Amino acid sequence: MQKSLHIEAAKCTGCLQCELACSYEHTGAFNPSRSYIKVFNFHHEGRFAPYTCTQCDEAWCQRACPVDAISIDVRTGAKVISDSSCVGCKVCTIACPFGTVNYSQVTGKVVKCDLCGGDPECARACPTGAITYIDADWTGYSRMQKSAARSLPAAEASAS
Repeated sequence: MQKSLHIEAAKCTGCLQCELACSYEHTGAFNPSRSYIKVFNFHHEGRFAPYTCTQCDEAWCQRACPVDAISIDVRTGAKVISDSSCVGCKVCTIACPFGTVNYSQVTGKVVKCDLCGGDPECARACPTGAITYIDADWTGYSRMQKSAARSLPAAEASAS
């Protein structure tokens, strides 16, 4: 059974525990700027939204990599970057439509969520349950449609 990260932005308080846990897991330091998950702050609205790699089925980052440095972890389904193969060309960062593949100035390589080998630290650290690691079948298009319909004005929702 494949699992995936599920993010409920409405539950996020902006505490940044996910960023701290992620950066510590991957770099050994509590440094949110080096986290593979980010929390977007909607300053004027007083809300937050965590975001990270969605591990796309049709992974554009993987297809774009000219040196095949991105492979699929068969156990987790995560698209994982091989540091030994990555040449730091950043083509995958351009290919990712969500902006979740990033270049690390420290290593000269690209970085992205690897699901922490199947036990994501961001989900473990989240005190509100805004980030959970659940059966992949419980996420997806139908949930996105329902969420989008809730945010539409009543007249638009009834027309669709």
